[in-house]
Parts: sequence; C-alpha cells; structure tokens
Amino acid sequence: MAKPSQSARYVFFLVLVSALFIGWVVEQIAWSLAIALFIWSLMQLYQLKKLSYWLEEGLDNDPPEAKGEWGFLFDNLYKIRRNRLKRETNLLNEIARFKQFSAALKDAAVIIDQHGNMQWWNLSAERLLGLREKSDQDMPLFNIMRDPSFIRYCKYGNFDEPLLQPSPHNPNIQLQYSLTPFGESEKLLVAKDITDLMRLEQTRQDFVANASHELRTPLTVIRGYLETFLDLGNLAPPVQKAMQQMQQQSDRMQSLVEDLLTLSRLDSTEIQVDEAAVDVSSLAMTILSAAQLVSKGKNHNISVDIAKNIGLIGREKELHSAFANLFYNALRYTQADGDIQLKWTCDSNGGCFSVSDNGPGISSIHLDRITERFYRVDDDRSADTGGSGLGLAIVKHVLVRHQGYLAIKSKPGKGSTFSCHFPLESLVELSAGKQGIL
Repeated sequence: MAKPSQSARYVFFLVLVSALFIGWVVEQIAWSLAIALFIWSLMQLYQLKKLSYWLEEGLDNDPPEAKGEWGFLFDNLYKIRRNRLKRETNLLNEIARFKQFSAALKDAAVIIDQHGNMQWWNLSAERLLGLREKSDQDMPLFNIMRDPSFIRYCKYGNFDEPLLQPSPHNPNIQLQYSLTPFGESEKLLVAKDITDLMRLEQTRQDFVANASHELRTPLTVIRGYLETFLDLGNLAPPVQKAMQQMQQQSDRMQSLVEDLLTLSRLDSTEIQVDEAAVDVSSLAMTILSAAQLVSKGKNHNISVDIAKNIGLIGREKELHSAFANLFYNALRYTQADGDIQLKWTCDSNGGCFSVSDNGPGISSIHLDRITERFYRVDDDRSADTGGSGLGLAIVKHVLVRHQGYLAIKSKPGKGSTFSCHFPLESLVELSAGKQGIL
C-alpha cells in the first residue's frame, strides 16, 4: 500500500495530466489547468469541512471516510483521541482508588503548598480538624491551626519529633501532629487521634504521681529514724553496718521518688518554652556548687567554658534539672582524678550545653535506648552509684519541651560527651543587664 503522501501526489499528478490532455485536445490548456485546480481545491475544502464537523463533535464518533492524505490524518487523530481517552480512564481509575484509600485512612492528612495554603485533605481531616471543602480550599493552614505552639512547630520545630495538641475542631480529641516536607517546599501534615492513648497515659501518670506522693511520707519517717539511730553512735557493729546500708538504700529510694515526681510534673504541665530568660552561666555555677557533695570524696579535674552573655528562653527549674543530671552522672561514673568539662557555646546554629568526661564510656549498643525510663547500662554500677535510671529520660523530656535535642557520643574506655542542643530562636542576649532575643 502506498504511503498517504505518495497517494496524494499521484492523484494530483493524474488530475494535472488529464487537464493538460483535455486542454491540448480543445486547444484551451490554460482554462483546463484553472478548472482542474478549482476542482482540486473544492475536493480539499470538502475534506476540510468533514474534519471541522468531526472536531466539533469532539472526535467521539468514528472518523469520516477518506482516502490518501486525509484518510491518514483522520486515522491518526482518531488513534490519538483513543489513546488519550485510555489514559484519562486509567487516570480517573487511579484517582478513584486514591480517594477510596484516603477515605479509609483514620488519620487526617493535609497537603500544604509552599505558601502554607491547604491544597488537599482526606475525609478524616474534616472529622478531626473541621476542614470544609468549599470554604477552606486554598486557604492558609494557620487560619485553622492558630495555636502559637503549633505555628512555632511548623516554622522552627524539629519534624523528627511529633507535636501533641487538642483538635481545633473538638478540644476533647487529642491529636499527634507530624510534618513531612516533600516536593518543592511542600509539606504533608498528618494528624493521628491518640485520645485513648492519652487517657491511658494520664492514668499511668496519675498512678505514678499518687504512688510517689504516698511513698514520700513513710520514706521520710524511715529515713528520720535511721538518722536518729546512727547518730546515737552506740550500736553494735553488725547493727551499725545494717543501719548504714538501710540508709543508703533509703537515700536511693528518695532519689527515685524525686525523679518520678519530676517526670510526672513534666508530663502533666503544658509546654511554655518562652516563659523567661535563663542565665545559663549562673545556672552552671549553681550546679558546680554541689559537686563535692555528689562526688562523695572523689577528686575530679573540672573545667568550665561558659559563654556568660548568652542565655536561654525557657523554664529555669527544668533546665537546671536537665543540666544537673548530666553533670552529676559524670561525677558519679567518672573515676577519681578523672577529667570533666562543662561547656556552653553559641553559634549561628544555636546553643549547646555539653558535659564531657574521660570515664568508662558506654557501648554503642546502649546509645539508642539509654534515654528510656529505667534503662540501665550496668545494673551493678547503677546500684553502686545510686542511679535511678530516670536521669537521662528527664533530660530528653526537658529538651523536647524546649525544642531541643540530646546528642550522645561515647566509646568504652574513652569517656562520654552529652550535648544539649537548642535552636537559635531560643537564645537571648544578657549583656549590659539588657535581655533581648538574638
């Protein structure tokens, strides 16, 4: 079969030769050629009109019958139309499946563009966040989520850690928010309903708090009588030794109760990282003043490198608890005459409070779990030093509440470095008696 372009040339050549022959016979070659060209033009206009009608119908019907170049054109347009319809059908099927999938999700999902506007959400977002398709489409996310801590989380937060907050649509629903960047500065917001988990967590917190409070009174009585008996000084040696061991264990239990109460307070209070400016230099000196009492006679080489004119925005009591836990751990676990260094440094990335020592160090297999509550690297060593297994859990909890994180570097036999990192937005200038955000 000849190609369409060749077929068209043959037809045109045949018409031209026929016109020349007829013109030669009647001795009117010019008129014959003009008439032939006119007939050829009418044929093309006829085919063009059929194409126009077909296009007006949206290419939905079968292509018109035609030969040569026009038939080839109609067939190709029909194939293009058929392939496009097939792709559209496949795309619509995929969209329908995606809608079914997103509607089945129990978690709310919202796609946010680079300008912070909501582009799409699933049905759970309407139920959990109160979004409405007609009124909220292409609207800023912060029109719905107006809580200052949520705005701060979106702008400056560490997206590796989720944010816990009540639903803006229903305060009785507790949600866990997480943001995931993707594409060109776009983000996916996922909100998970954790109301039942929060109720269980609240029950656990209440139990721990109540049990800790109830333990304080009998523990205070026991410690009081032990101190009284030990102060008498006329006990038999076996009794004296037993009393001293009982006093050590009661002190350890007292430390455990205090740590449990601290964690309970951290769990039960709301996050307010901008409550006040904290002088880290003064805080470090306060912690150092208790070094001799905690070290129990060990002589350590303690060095201090503190930036005195830069403070932190946060809660001083919580920061003191976190920094003191790191320093006291170094005192407890570092051998006599060991080196301990406290540092508070600031740069363009933020602030860092670190405690370094050349103690026994920690194996890498423990580093991922060392901040878990009651997790112990060495039970025997913890028993000897009086550790409760809650200190690093308190540190991690405090740092999360201050939009920071804990970094740990340690090798067995080469010591450890615990670093508390804070975002640049939380630093405050304390020089010349004037406080101002950097």
